[in-house]
Amino acid sequence: MWRYLRRNKILLVGLFLIGFLAVFTIAGYLFWDVQMYRPLSAPANQSPSWDHPFGTDRQGRDLLATIIAGTPLTLYIGVLAGAIGVTVGTVLALVSAYYGGFWDTIIRGIVDVGLTIPALLVLILIAVSIQGGLSVTMMAVVVASLSWLWPTRTIRSQVLSIKERAYVQIAKLSGTSGLGVIIKELLPNLLPYILATFVGSTAAAILASVGLEVLGLGPMDSPTLGMTIYWVQFNAALLHGMWWWFLPPIIVIIMLFVGLFATSVGLDELANPRTRRAV
Repeated sequence: MWRYLRRNKILLVGLFLIGFLAVFTIAGYLFWDVQMYRPLSAPANQSPSWDHPFGTDRQGRDLLATIIAGTPLTLYIGVLAGAIGVTVGTVLALVSAYYGGFWDTIIRGIVDVGLTIPALLVLILIAVSIQGGLSVTMMAVVVASLSWLWPTRTIRSQVLSIKERAYVQIAKLSGTSGLGVIIKELLPNLLPYILATFVGSTAAAILASVGLEVLGLGPMDSPTLGMTIYWVQFNAALLHGMWWWFLPPIIVIIMLFVGLFATSVGLDELANPRTRRAV
């Protein structure tokens, strides 16, 4: 595995970035007072110092504590939304591609129409229509409401290819039920591709959630990275030269997205025999 990772450098880079953020978060919870992410926990408008390495914002929040608390929350939104989207997409793709006919026409039609609709506009309408504001979990559910469309299309294409292979045809001739073929023959061969799709969906869900939060449609009482950027915008931190307020969340979001994207590409190479041999 280590020899393969040394050859597949993009996967190694992705795992390193995700691992670095994980170690940063764990160490932060162990060695820093994370409760200082709450307003009025520190002197306001302080530039970086020994007492507050990332400085403080206008609400009196320690920004290091905010980043430590917000990074896992943002990742949680992405993982939950990605898991829901890939699970729903995988089920629909298997039903559509394996059984075909009426179900394939309906599912493929819904997916084709759904992919033409501006996703951010739909997510904004859904978020605005929810009464009482959004929690972190509800934010993930809102993002997941559209995150199944692309996995359905891509996984369906893989199922269409796999179901024509000899071992699947032999399983059918031997009397194995459709559900048995799906569970025993199709899913095991789809798992590497599903994993790569899940990582990519997680990255897309994080970007979607950050987009909603920057517009002020996120969980107001949670220190997610997107909400931190929203407060930067709301308080005009750029105009006041408070670079320490907006720089850390942007850097962490970039690291998170690049790490997930590189991991997704690396896993896709692992799932594809042709690219695996090239690597």
